[in-house]
Amino acid sequence: MSIGSVLVIVPTYNESENLELIASRLHAAVPTAHLLVVDDNSPDGTGKLADELAAVHEWAHVLHRSGKQGLGAAYMAGFGWAREHGYDVVVEMDADGSHAPEQLPRLLAALENADLVLGSRWVEGGEVVNWPKSRELLSRGGNLWTRLALGLPLKDATGGYRAYRRPLLDTVLARDVASQGYCFQVDLAWQIWRAGHRVVEVPISFVERERGESKMSRAIVVEALWRVTLWGVTSRRSRRRLP
Repeated sequence: MSIGSVLVIVPTYNESENLELIASRLHAAVPTAHLLVVDDNSPDGTGKLADELAAVHEWAHVLHRSGKQGLGAAYMAGFGWAREHGYDVVVEMDADGSHAPEQLPRLLAALENADLVLGSRWVEGGEVVNWPKSRELLSRGGNLWTRLALGLPLKDATGGYRAYRRPLLDTVLARDVASQGYCFQVDLAWQIWRAGHRVVEVPISFVERERGESKMSRAIVVEALWRVTLWGVTSRRSRRRLP
């Protein structure tokens, strides 16, 4: 069964060292997929490089934004662009190679029986490569806390390699999503699951970037823990008030 047209959204900020390679790997892995680079006015020229790719390849597109506004805002802008252009499936993928395009067919295959597919590091068969033990513990602990606080039955709700069916975009775009990083990913997965949509996880190998600087920060982690805790408390209070 065909899942229709696929758009892969890749947010960028100073990813000139990685963009051409990830675009080439994506096209080799899924030749029918289109790429949308959402660039936040990268000072290293990533946006110009994306324009050059789009000028040569009909499967490459660019959405320029005025400045660095965060991962969540970049994806929301990309979702809106995808809906306007009629794509059937929308994929989130990092530009730095940590999300292997070669594993995208696995996510798309699972989407035939789901509404949202998460590439998971923490289900059986998943793994991380070149991570320090401290970061692995932080990720596992954050996901455990997410399950406990929200009752969300997912092993890797913080992961950013995922594929959505287009109808979900109406639900997502109707929300005011101000959170970033881990928290943005948890927010969308939780809301989609709570709305009764089918969410599944498939194992992936997550490889730490080799070039460029990570956008993850202590502030993003703290925001995620605080917001997840707040959502959990608010959700429990709302359930207790129901007759």
